Amino acid sequence: MSSKRMLVAMALLATLIAPVGFAADSKTPKAKKSEATAKTAEKAPRLTIVQPVKDFGTVAKGEKLDWSFEIRNTGNADLQILAAKPGCGCTVADFDKIIKPGTTGKVTAHVDTTNFSGPIAKPVTLETNDASAPTAQLTIHAIVKPYVEAYPAGFVRFMLLQGDVDTQSIKLYSEEEEPFEIKEIQVPGDWVKVAYNKIENAADRAPNVGRPDQNQYNVTFTVGGPDAKLGPLADKVRIITNSKHQPEYAISVTGVVRPTYRVEPSALNFGEVAPSDAAATRSVIVHSNDLKTPERFQVTKVESTIPNITTAIKPGTQKGDYEVTLQVAPNSKPGDIEGAVKIYTSDKVNPVVTVPVKGTIKAGAVAATSTSK
Repeated sequence: MSSKRMLVAMALLATLIAPVGFAADSKTPKAKKSEATAKTAEKAPRLTIVQPVKDFGTVAKGEKLDWSFEIRNTGNADLQILAAKPGCGCTVADFDKIIKPGTTGKVTAHVDTTNFSGPIAKPVTLETNDASAPTAQLTIHAIVKPYVEAYPAGFVRFMLLQGDVDTQSIKLYSEEEEPFEIKEIQVPGDWVKVAYNKIENAADRAPNVGRPDQNQYNVTFTVGGPDAKLGPLADKVRIITNSKHQPEYAISVTGVVRPTYRVEPSALNFGEVAPSDAAATRSVIVHSNDLKTPERFQVTKVESTIPNITTAIKPGTQKGDYEVTLQVAPNSKPGDIEGAVKIYTSDKVNPVVTVPVKGTIKAGAVAATSTSK
């Protein structure tokens, strides 16, 4: 009996011990997994900017500012610079895309101060894979001082018709201590002529600008003539001076040169027509582009190189506008039309414009006319 009791007791004890051992074993993988997760979480990049702001102090207008910002990775995983986005007036020349743990990379920024005056702050925004600092900002500071400047502005603007000439002036002054002088002027083409003279009369000086008693110059720009290119003007006149801080000053020449007149359409196609069709009569409109004195433009004569196309001229409803009528002659034979109409004008640059003309006279058009007779 005692043996049986002992066996029962031992079985009961084994039953109680087994779950405890199993529970202890089942917790071990979880603990290991938790430890592994903790170690993985610790691996991360860390962005550290050595000097987030670079202050250049006072610089001469036109000076080029270049600076390489140092970026450190103080984490234990690769730091990725996903983007380096410059603000207005700033460009990013280059940047290191991956920075290994414990190493240093660079972001190089460039600022051209030609178009700035006074205090400037030009930012570069970084986007990184650092979860604690996904974005960061670098900034270039400076005070831009114009040692040479123009009054009232550093540009001249012209709205011209081709062949016309216009003149504008600016005054050039300086903040330099040495007597200011213009040494040379470089122009973009023969259609721009520049003259300058030192201002001797105090009343003609630009007021309240530049160093007192410093030389000022009147600079005159003459633009236009037959050599002026059609379309928008976007060139620079470069003025070379003796300024030690800002030896070159650029004046922007802006605006537009338009043709004296325009022709609509510039080519004409009758298509397939019979002389009796309404489409056998077509018009070409010649418009003057002169908004001030449109009446000075005239269409004087029209000639057709196509025997079976007749022409006529009459003034348009507005001054400087003319309507040129082209008519397929009633006795035209079937066949193709190909040639041109020449329109003679009073324009000195482009006195004659040629309008290509095409079309086809329907077969049977003449026969139909004969039958009707």
